Amino acid sequence: MESSIAAIVAHNVVSPLGLTSADNYEAVKDGRTAVRVHGSFGALQGPLPLAVVDGSMLDDACAFIGLSRNDYTRFEKMLILSISQAVADSEIDLSSPRVIFIISTTKGNVELLDRNASNSIPRERVFLATAAKQVARYFNNPNNPLVVSNACTSGLCAQIAAMRCLQCGDYDYAVVAGCDVLSPFIISGFQSFKAVSSQLCRPFDMSRDGLNLGEAAATVVYSRHRSSRGGWVACRGAIRNDANHISGPSRTGEGCYRALSAVVDGVDSSGLAFVNVHGTATVYNDEMESIALQRAGLLQVPVTGLKGYFGHTLGAAGVLETIMSMLAVDDHIVPGTLGFASLGVSAYVQVSCENRITDKQAFVKMLSGFGGCNAAMLFKKGGDVA
Repeated sequence: MESSIAAIVAHNVVSPLGLTSADNYEAVKDGRTAVRVHGSFGALQGPLPLAVVDGSMLDDACAFIGLSRNDYTRFEKMLILSISQAVADSEIDLSSPRVIFIISTTKGNVELLDRNASNSIPRERVFLATAAKQVARYFNNPNNPLVVSNACTSGLCAQIAAMRCLQCGDYDYAVVAGCDVLSPFIISGFQSFKAVSSQLCRPFDMSRDGLNLGEAAATVVYSRHRSSRGGWVACRGAIRNDANHISGPSRTGEGCYRALSAVVDGVDSSGLAFVNVHGTATVYNDEMESIALQRAGLLQVPVTGLKGYFGHTLGAAGVLETIMSMLAVDDHIVPGTLGFASLGVSAYVQVSCENRITDKQAFVKMLSGFGGCNAAMLFKKGGDVA
């Protein structure tokens, strides 16, 4: 378990709901979803409920910051745009050797594997490390970026890696940027698992039948120097792998329970505003999470899930949902779980489709993924670990 405090000093979210963290949060607060039903996607036929960033909106935003349209892939452009906007109002020098870039993704430029694709981008950028260097070099950063690709837990694993980098003292800032873009390759992969719903996903609901996929880029910048006592800090992080199955979660929530237990050990759960769950709306994931929450003694803590707003954004999910959770606590809100109507898991978790009021100043974020990987982090506004 990592327990060195790292301060959050900047952030951004680029999604179909907007190009800033504030725009995305307002959409969540208002109950708006980015998921739209598509009749087709590439060679795939619908109905396909997906959350897709508008290409014209993305190109216009990239042109505004002077980003070439043809030299970067969609994946790289979304990352660069999000990072640029995260630090736009700060004095952070991204070209400094005291800054480390950490990229979170599951598939990166996977579409470059298609030999029939008409693309001027060199095919070697399909390698995650090569694509990450392309992004870091845009900002003239001299360090080799880290790439974290650990299935759906990547976004939290990357933030835990940032805590470690700052703890070692070699860096003053860690730029954690998560992104995945949709492609027929990714969508068909989830279809092969019978995990994709034909309607808006319904996390923790009795009628849930699968997930929606989405694309986004999200950035959070960590500093080892706290700017004020009232700012957000990442207090603890834990990664646990139960190696249960290549795609199925542990029926007892073993790895998830162990990750949760590690980050809430010694913490008064009554001080938590909520647990932001993975909440993919697949039958087995949500059941597993409910059992893990019960075993960790967190059934009295409100639960919220964000997949109904953004879809499952894969490598971006851990970063995006952390940012939305911070803004919700700032606003004294426990966001409603869009798509939820009636409880459909065995443990009585405190989930609601309505926004709820909170006066707490901390939350837990949890994620799970293929291969039995699980991660959790504790965040708090001001102060130290309780």
